[in-house]
Amino acid sequence: MECQINHLWSLYQQTEFLLMQNISPDTSFAIITAHNPRGELLSECQNRLRDRQLLADIEALGVPYRALVGTSPDLQHKEKSWAVFMEAGDVLALAEKYQQNAIYYVEQDRLKLLPCLMPGPELQLGSFRSRARLIGSMADFDC
Repeated sequence: MECQINHLWSLYQQTEFLLMQNISPDTSFAIITAHNPRGELLSECQNRLRDRQLLADIEALGVPYRALVGTSPDLQHKEKSWAVFMEAGDVLALAEKYQQNAIYYVEQDRLKLLPCLMPGPELQLGSFRSRARLIGSMADFDC
């Protein structure tokens, strides 16, 4: 079990991000998904339902947000996610509700990996912009 946890934690550290619009490097925001709770792969339909529920919760908070995709470097694994412009602690509570192992937090272009359900230290992952790229449409990616 510990080997599987270490493998997941390693994969989280390699995540890249696909955006439909730029996000200012001067802003702070969290990146959260509702896909694949506790790292267990769900069906596309189940993940879409969870994503709609998360979006409803984000909208109820009345904070700005943007859609994006978290992806493995080879684009083989993709998860619809949300950049949410609020404090990390508040987003961690939302991540717990959606049974997420971790979230990302960006502060002045510095990307951090924050554990939620998964044990582990907060990690600095370098520049967010170095892991982000613009795409034309979310329709290009099934997630």
